[in-house]
Amino acid sequence: MAIEEIVIPQMGESVAEGSIGTWLKAVGEAVAQDEPIVEVETDKVAMEVPSPVAGVLVEQVVAEGDTVEIGALIARVDTEGAPAVPSASTAPTIASSEPTGTPAPVVQVGTTPSASTAIQTATTSTPEVLMPMSPAVRRIVEDYNLDPSSIEGTGKDGRLTKADVMGAIESGKARTVAAPAAAAAPSANTGPREERVKMTRLRKTIASRLKDAQNTAAMLTTYNEVDMSAVMAARAKYKDLFAKKHNIKLGFMSFFTKACCLGLKEIPSVNAQIEGEEIVYRNYANIGVAVSAPNGLVVPVLKDAQDMGFADTELAIANFGKKARDGKLTVADMQEGTFTISNGGIFGSLMSSPILNAPQSAILGMHKIQERPVAENGQIVVRPMMYLALSYDHRIIDGREAVTFLVRVKEALEDPTRLLLDM
Repeated sequence: MAIEEIVIPQMGESVAEGSIGTWLKAVGEAVAQDEPIVEVETDKVAMEVPSPVAGVLVEQVVAEGDTVEIGALIARVDTEGAPAVPSASTAPTIASSEPTGTPAPVVQVGTTPSASTAIQTATTSTPEVLMPMSPAVRRIVEDYNLDPSSIEGTGKDGRLTKADVMGAIESGKARTVAAPAAAAAPSANTGPREERVKMTRLRKTIASRLKDAQNTAAMLTTYNEVDMSAVMAARAKYKDLFAKKHNIKLGFMSFFTKACCLGLKEIPSVNAQIEGEEIVYRNYANIGVAVSAPNGLVVPVLKDAQDMGFADTELAIANFGKKARDGKLTVADMQEGTFTISNGGIFGSLMSSPILNAPQSAILGMHKIQERPVAENGQIVVRPMMYLALSYDHRIIDGREAVTFLVRVKEALEDPTRLLLDM
């Protein structure tokens, strides 16, 4: 027996501890090298810890929900062991109760099974038997209300992996499960009316920081609206060429990112932050892009976005989205942001006031594009309009500066030529 100890890896300079989320491997189960064995949640990210060696998991040193420090021992793997195999004595008692040689009862469609048949059918037809899933994969399947049997598993013994599920979602091959019909009247055994679930470390941190931002900053929001006709026309004209050359779709975020970089260059206080009794001004723009992940909202950062082209921006955002869905975002991905863009429009939001992502001093909220009648040269015309909202810290950003910044973003989007001419 050769035992290898698994410890919590370093997750960033500012991360000192984490919480054990879900064990992806059970004791006695075979583990491949670099295969995830457990999910760990920190105050910044939720990530999977892989096994550095192949073998058999022989001990889970900590339980789900436990808080552990970086470098702490969490598991042991036997690099020379063999996975446990159920013996005949551990076979299900229901199956052994049938006489030897007696075929299992067959239930025909449209017939009512007997009590004994119902027991055996329920025992042998559970989703876990039909479609093996780790807790992490099961959570994604349940969140998206998917039929796991419609997804081909590429993991060991046909198990579904996160990549299998997310790939099926993106390709449209995954079928959803129809919601059960509502009962005419609630019965006494429909389950509890309330459910209490312990908040994850990430969710608690999100709640704490958002509340701190409200309590600390003198937060104010200014609004404007932008005619998206020019941006939509540019996308329609060049989207095929762009996708063919860069192998990525041309989205709206690259236009907004570039427009914000121009605005931040002209109004540097929007890109600044307070540190003690000093104001720190930046000559670079690290743009945070709010991304919805299974465990909550995360904000990965486009480093030096002012130097990135449209293709670089779209590729980076797509990569962040995939890493967020797969639980592979790192602390480094979300550090050093100076300004944030939040796109509530993808969920249908028409208007909102975003909360600051402290210690940043401003955040831009994008919203749904909706055709509305507007006055243009004395005529009423219909245009695809979007409301923009800039929340800012009034302690260091004056109203004039906030409004000017938002107007510059509006002007750049309504005339994208400005993005090329740096105007």
